[in-house]
This record gives sequence, structure tokens and C-alpha cells, in this order.
Amino acid sequence: MNQEIKFDADGLVPAIIQDANTKQVLMFAYMNADALRATIETGYATFWSRRRQKLWRKGETSGNVLHVRELYYDCDGDALLVLCDPAGPACHTGEITCFYRALSRPSHTP
Repeated sequence: MNQEIKFDADGLVPAIIQDANTKQVLMFAYMNADALRATIETGYATFWSRRRQKLWRKGETSGNVLHVRELYYDCDGDALLVLCDPAGPACHTGEITCFYRALSRPSHTP
């Protein structure tokens, strides 16, 4: 695995999951070294669940897996971008993306 990836004090690195075709941001999750290794080895997006304290492959129960096409890391090595071909909705609510709710809109734009 790439030694340039900088995991935080909890051994995690944030991962932004994006549809490889549409470029829509699908979800945000964390990976530890084992999750990143599993993702690279299997071609399926695998994450670290902070709540359950275990690895989970996206779609392991729903079937809505994320087939990884490409993996990138940012200039500081402390964030990942995972380009995927989703096999169904990415969000556990059934929405295509986890980012379907608007918080607010700017009242002034320059």
C-alpha cells in the first residue's frame, strides 16, 4: 500500500465516493489500512464503521455495492477520492446519493 497515505490518530482516512460516470458525490466514509487494502484487492469499496467498529463492504446486505474504478489521494495524502460504478443507490435510505438534503442556500452571491 502507498506509504504516502496519512491516517489520522485513530488510523482512519476520509474517503469521498464519487460516481465515475456522472461525477456525482455519492457518499463520505472512512477507511483504515485494512479497508483500503480490501478495496484495492477486491475492487469493491470497503470502509471502517466507526459505530460498529468493524470493516464493512458497501452493499454487503443490500446488494448495492460500489465497484471501484479508480482511487486517488489528495496532495497532502490525508483524503481519498474513490471513483466507482454503483450497483444501485449509495445511501441506506434508498436515495442515489447520501447528499440529497439541502441545509441552506447562500443569501448573497458575489
